[in-house]
This record gives sequence, structure tokens and C-alpha cells, in this order.
Amino acid sequence: MVRNVAGVMAELESEDFYLLSGVEQGMRFSEWVNRGKLPKNSGMTAEEVDYRIDRCMTRDLIERKTIQYEGYKLTVEGYDALALRTFAQRDTIQGFGAPLGVGKESDVFEVQSFKPLALKFHREGYTNFREVRRERDYTSDNHHVSWLYTARKAAEREYDALETLFPKVSVPRPVDHNRHAIIMSKLDGVELGKARLDSEQVVGVLDLVLDEMASAYEAGFVHADMSEYNVAVSENGITIFDWPQAVPTDHDNARELLARDVKNIVNYFRRKYPAETPDDVDFEALTDAIARNEFESVEQAST
Repeated sequence: MVRNVAGVMAELESEDFYLLSGVEQGMRFSEWVNRGKLPKNSGMTAEEVDYRIDRCMTRDLIERKTIQYEGYKLTVEGYDALALRTFAQRDTIQGFGAPLGVGKESDVFEVQSFKPLALKFHREGYTNFREVRRERDYTSDNHHVSWLYTARKAAEREYDALETLFPKVSVPRPVDHNRHAIIMSKLDGVELGKARLDSEQVVGVLDLVLDEMASAYEAGFVHADMSEYNVAVSENGITIFDWPQAVPTDHDNARELLARDVKNIVNYFRRKYPAETPDDVDFEALTDAIARNEFESVEQAST
């Protein structure tokens, strides 16, 4: 698990961030940045770089490795620190709170602004880099791709989708974005997979999810990773979250991905609520209705 870096932010000085930014700049070209390049990258003298390396190493913000040369790279905590500093400089956030969710591909924390918000750090590529590089099309054409790049591209893709979809679709409200991190509104309710719906609610909630998918398609996006783990249910309705794998509707595989999303969510309801969910759904007709924005109810797609 990645350490919460918020506790060391008050200890860091501007020059520490100059060093971190210099290492980040060098990592655009190689995994390990030659120590000799850091004075130029950071705009500091060699002596100052030495001092800042010690401070950042002590706080686990950078790593060192001796190859043919002495090289340095950012840790996840170092990259988090750079994003947090940018948000603070923009006055996007004033405080850092408790974790809201920790997963394989993201860590989410509560942050304080004019009201409580959510901060999502993307972790794609950090623990499962080879798998992510193979599966995500935004890494497929790059020969040198670090986990920093992979996580940053995932955050960019998700933020772009949220900006396009909100408020036409029930998604978290995007607030700010930097590097691999997104600030957005906190989710209401609980994950669909953890909720227990009353019998009379089942079809209605499924219809809400499918209707939001239709609205997203009309707005230009397919979620492409729909499941019970990225839908939140509350008294006010549903919210669809986690959009880093979203594809535009003009993508070659958009229709195929939409069909998969439809099957995933309907089959979840079938498994958990077999008595209430129609078991004779015409998935092709249902997908067509969603793509044409003519969806009304899953029951109308029953054969």
C-alpha cells in the first residue's frame, strides 16, 4: 500500500520540490535519471542538489540506483507530493482527510475545500505495469512508458470524460486535475455491489443505470468497464464513477464495449436479484435502444 504523503508536506521546502520536478522531467526520457542532469533539470547548484537529494531520500520521495551511473527516480509518494503542491498552490484544496477507498488502480481520499471533496490518485501501472501497458491503448504506441506516464494518461482520460459528461450524466463533478490526480465531488451512497435493494426497487435501479449509460453514449462516451463496483446508489439516485477506460463513441470498438457493459450490469442484477430481474433480455435490442437513446426500460427488451 502506498504511504499517505500528506503528513510530510509541511516539512518540505520549495527547493525540495525543485528537485522532485527535476527528477520528474528526467523521467520523461529514462526510468532512472542521471544525477549529473539534476542541477540543470532543477535549476539548482550541484551542492544544493546533493542536500535536497538527502532530504527527499529520507522522506522516501525518490529512489536511488547505481547502474552504469548513479540514477534517481520518483517514488509514488514523490509524485503524489508534486500533485498535492500544485493543488495547494491553486487553492483547490486546503486540507487532507481520511481515505475513502483504496484499490488496485487508485487511492481516494477526502480533501477539504469550500466543502468536502474527493481526491483520486491514479495508480495504473504502479503494481501491474505490464498488464496495464498491454490493455490500455494510450500506452500501446510508446517505447519508453513509465508508471508515471500511464497513471497521468489515465487521469487525463477520466477527467476529460467527466468534464464532457457532467452534468448531463450522473457522474462525479470534476473540480481540478494535475498529473495523476483528480479532484471531484464526493460520492453519495454506497457501491451497488454492497447495497441490498428491496424487491420493488430492483428494476427501477437497473433502469436508472441503463438510462445513464444511454445519456453517456449520447454525450459521446462508453464507460467500457461497467460493473457493480463503479455504480453508487443513494436516496437521490445513482452515480456512475471510475471512467479512465472510457472510449469515445467513434472508437472502432465502442459498440462492442457498450454491449459488454450492458451485459455486465444486467447479468449482475440477474445473479443477485433473479426473481425480480427479467431473465429473457434481448441484449442486442437493449444495446441498440441505448445507442439510439431510445431506452425506456429493461422490461421492454424482454423477449
